[in-house]
Amino acid sequence: MAVQYLRRVVTTLAAAASLALAAPTSAHAGAMGSTPVRTFEYSVGGMTVKVPTDCMFTHIIRGSGRKITYQNAGVDCAFVAALSSGFCNWRIDFTYADTNNRTYRTSRGKTHSECKIDPMRNNAPQTLPRYGRACARLYVNGV
Repeated sequence: MAVQYLRRVVTTLAAAASLALAAPTSAHAGAMGSTPVRTFEYSVGGMTVKVPTDCMFTHIIRGSGRKITYQNAGVDCAFVAALSSGFCNWRIDFTYADTNNRTYRTSRGKTHSECKIDPMRNNAPQTLPRYGRACARLYVNGV
């Protein structure tokens, strides 16, 4: 019984190893990250606006090598925060840095004067001149 079990395990491992070695793979890069949006207040036209809690800022990027095929960043809110007035005078920028962490390009988003609970921005596909990292930044009322 133990010999048959061992034979099956060895056969299964050998088959899996041969498939892994035989299957060519292409390098795909992709990343997703989220960070909580801290609660803070700012003034708009003499009125104090409180940025809600229970919100996450998420950045998603897909591609291969230096080529970005999809990039999106936005805010998702839950619970009471989803009922608030949202984010006013907001914009989302994408920045690109080389492997030495030097920013070499910024794709500045449009500033939206309306208040929105779920601000979001897509960026066009592109090929970057250098390897490194891509980041998204949310600005509300210039901060």
